[in-house]
Amino acid sequence: MYVTIQAKLIYCVIDGCSARVAALTPASVALGPGRVTSMILRHPRAEHDDQSETDSQSQVSEGANTAPQAGPQKRKARVLGVVLGLTFVEPSSFPDIPGHFAVFLEDYDISMSLPQIDLSSVQAEWKRLISTIPEPWKLNTDGREFQVGDAIKARGLEANYPVVLIPGVISTCGGLSMISQVTFNREKWLSMLVLDPVTGLDPKGVKVRASEGFDAASSFIQGFWIWSKVIENLAVVNYDTNNLVLAPYDWRLSMYNLEERDGYFSRLKTTIEGFKKRQKKKTVIAAHSMGSTAKAMAALLSGEMKDTVDLNPAGAYVLERFFSKKERQSLFRSWAGGASMWVKGGNAVWGDATFAPDDEEGGHHTHGQLISFRQTTPPVSNMTVDDAGAWIIGHTPSTFRKMIATNYSYGIERNEETLKRNDLDHTKWTNPLEIRLPSAPSLQFYCVYGHGKETERYASEPYEDGDVGEAVDIEVCAKDNTCPEQNLHSPRDIPFSRSWIDREHSHESSNPRVRNGIKLGEGDGTVSLLSLGAMCVEGWKRKRWNPAGIKITTVELPHKPEITLPRGGANTSDHVDVLGSNALNEIILKVATGAGEEIRDNYVSRIREYAKRIRWDG
Repeated sequence: MYVTIQAKLIYCVIDGCSARVAALTPASVALGPGRVTSMILRHPRAEHDDQSETDSQSQVSEGANTAPQAGPQKRKARVLGVVLGLTFVEPSSFPDIPGHFAVFLEDYDISMSLPQIDLSSVQAEWKRLISTIPEPWKLNTDGREFQVGDAIKARGLEANYPVVLIPGVISTCGGLSMISQVTFNREKWLSMLVLDPVTGLDPKGVKVRASEGFDAASSFIQGFWIWSKVIENLAVVNYDTNNLVLAPYDWRLSMYNLEERDGYFSRLKTTIEGFKKRQKKKTVIAAHSMGSTAKAMAALLSGEMKDTVDLNPAGAYVLERFFSKKERQSLFRSWAGGASMWVKGGNAVWGDATFAPDDEEGGHHTHGQLISFRQTTPPVSNMTVDDAGAWIIGHTPSTFRKMIATNYSYGIERNEETLKRNDLDHTKWTNPLEIRLPSAPSLQFYCVYGHGKETERYASEPYEDGDVGEAVDIEVCAKDNTCPEQNLHSPRDIPFSRSWIDREHSHESSNPRVRNGIKLGEGDGTVSLLSLGAMCVEGWKRKRWNPAGIKITTVELPHKPEITLPRGGANTSDHVDVLGSNALNEIILKVATGAGEEIRDNYVSRIREYAKRIRWDG
């Protein structure tokens, strides 16, 4: 069976001066059973204003349209970026390299006559080289493509319910187009991705939109698949563009602005209702990531997270030179969408200074301390979730505080009447502890996640002296615009600009372990176990949050990677790599083909025990 899916990769960056729409050029096509072909829209590049305009006028435009003078260190970083960028080039994109290089030369006012080089032979040689590598060692394949789909089809199961795939954060970044911009024009790329601090929308004169179509999240770059294995296996059982949709979105935006600017949820609703009208069946929605994680708070706090502090010294040096902590901080804080991933429920869910639901017996310290400090004299109080949230909010600009207050809420609501009223309050909709599941008793939920990989639970910060300040009710003061320009919150007034993860602090023999300033707990390597499973096994079993009694099935997948395979192979349960695991693909295909009743609860962790320790009832 050959399935041809027409898709587009659109990642438009247009500045206020002028814009040129690039030609739609077909990518190379490699057909096979159930494989996907694609059409790629090359990245449009913003051009300078007419030369007749004054320099001062050009400087006012977003991105300034003039190339900054690069120092020696920046030049080195760019050269390294070019090398890294070429490493991940798609073979089908080789013919486009001269065009990208010409753009680079023009941006930096370098006059050079480029020879006309035919890179089609390079493309052919590259494909020949790749063909000699054993399948299991390739980053984008591991020799088991379509196996799950073939097994499901052999049972006589075929496409039944239409399917909508909703990707997670970062997965719709634009692939090669984004990498070319990062490597050739880093400063412009940063200025394009930052959002307006007041509106939370596009800055004046700038438009950035999410990629579209299956290619938007099939693979991030050459050799790093995301949803492609799920799409491939669905294609084997007769899914195509008539019954399968990938619904990417601009994850930088708050949920409210995502609807306000792009009409995302209205369009998603229309898609699902269209399936119902045409096919007379329910729709299966498979969503990944975008949940609560300590990583999100660490990124907003310091521009760092486990992924950055785990780099070796050479990697850390390159990252800091190429994309510094300060630049990461500024970018992350402009993205209101990132704030939706803050941990929710406060100390009632995540613990306090003496106890956390997921503490292990005989532990040396508790997970309830979300941020801890090296102890000195006088001693410094560590921070719980409630303390840390107030501290971060209190040391950010008033525009950020107002964005938080008008878009999100991170508490826990136990009153059923209030929960009913929250149905009409959009600030509650991203917090499952403050909103009810819909009144749809025939709806079924499948919570599927990995377990067995050490996961960021909280961070260790270096000590900075300061005075304790008086806490302010941010939710109230931000809405009526009465917040002082810098609130001071307990436990300490530590300057935000001097906050970073203490990567020199490691304690492998402690319980829980501390590595490079990160205190590790249970999870899938990105999201902690409490966030993954607590609502599934306990919260949604309670009528106040699940009034219709929707059936919740929880499947934990043990992390058992093949150490010889770069992505872990068929039994990995890493946060991203699990999308290629046999177990997850089998579950998705069973639900989609109408065999969901075969799926049963499966636990490999102590999540049920941990969840019962949460203060659900106060």
